[in-house]
Amino acid sequence: MSRLPSWFRVRPQRGPRYLALKRLVSQFRLHTVCEEARCPNIRDCWNRGTATFMLLGDICTRSCGFCSVQTGRPLPVDEAEPERVARAVEQLALRHAVITSVNRDELPDGGAGIFARTIREIRKRTPDCRVEVLIPDFQGSRSALETVLQAGPDILNHNLETIPRLYPLVRPQAIYDRSLELLKWAGESGWVIKSGLMLGLGETHGEVHSVMRALVRIRCDILTLGQYLQPSRHHLPVIRYYHPEEFQQLKQDGLAMGIPHVESGPLVRSSFHADAQTGALSNRPVRLAGINPV
Repeated sequence: MSRLPSWFRVRPQRGPRYLALKRLVSQFRLHTVCEEARCPNIRDCWNRGTATFMLLGDICTRSCGFCSVQTGRPLPVDEAEPERVARAVEQLALRHAVITSVNRDELPDGGAGIFARTIREIRKRTPDCRVEVLIPDFQGSRSALETVLQAGPDILNHNLETIPRLYPLVRPQAIYDRSLELLKWAGESGWVIKSGLMLGLGETHGEVHSVMRALVRIRCDILTLGQYLQPSRHHLPVIRYYHPEEFQQLKQDGLAMGIPHVESGPLVRSSFHADAQTGALSNRPVRLAGINPV
C-alpha cells in the first residue's frame, strides 16, 4: 500500500503568504500541526491565510498509532506562547486561525487554560479573525471544556478520528464515548461543533455511517472526512485508499443524514478550507449568543 494513487498529486505552491507565515513561525518559536503532521495541504492553506498553531510544545503524552508528533515527557508550559501566537496572527492578518495542541495529560486542566488565554490574546489583537479550536479530550473534564468555551471560540472542534472498533489500535489512550460526550456538551450549549474521521484504517462504510448518525444525534455542524496516510513505517499501515468518488458518496450520505456541512476528499484534513466551512452554517450563530470574549 506504499504507492500513492494518482489523485494524491499536489502541485507545490510557494506564495508570499506561505513564505511570510513560515518566517514568523520560526521567529516566534511556534509549532504548527501543519508541519508536525506533515500535512499535504500546508502550502494551500497558508497561502489562503489559514494556519493551525499547535500549543504546549511538540511532545505529546499519548502515542496514537496514526500521528507523527513525538511521544515523551513534555517540557514545562511556555506561559508566553499565547501572546506570541496572537502576534503572529496579527502580523499575518489571518482571517481564520485554528488553534490545537498536543495532549498534555500531566497538566491538571489538560492545557485548557493556555487555549483560553490564546483565544483572548487573538481577540485583543485581531478581533475580526475567526478562531477555531481543535481540542484534545481533556480526559473527559467538563470544567476544562468550559474553560475553553468561556473564552469565546467561534468553532469547537474535536476529532473522533476513527470508528469505535479501531480505537484500541488507533487511539489507545482515548475513549470513543468520552470524545463523543465532549462534543455533545458543547453542542447542547449552542456552540458550533465540528469533528473529523480518517478513512483507510480498516473501517467499513457501515461503521462510518454509524459514527455519522451519532454525530447527527449530538447536532454536529461540520464533519471532515479524509484519507489516512502513513507518516512512517513505524505507524499504522494504510489498509486501503478510498477513491474520490467514494468520498463524494460519503459526503452525500452525511448531508442526507442531517449534518449541515461535510468536507470530504482524499486530501481533506481537519483544517482543510476551514475558513470557508462556516459559510454553510448561515442558519446558526457562529458564536454562542450571550458569551463574549473576556
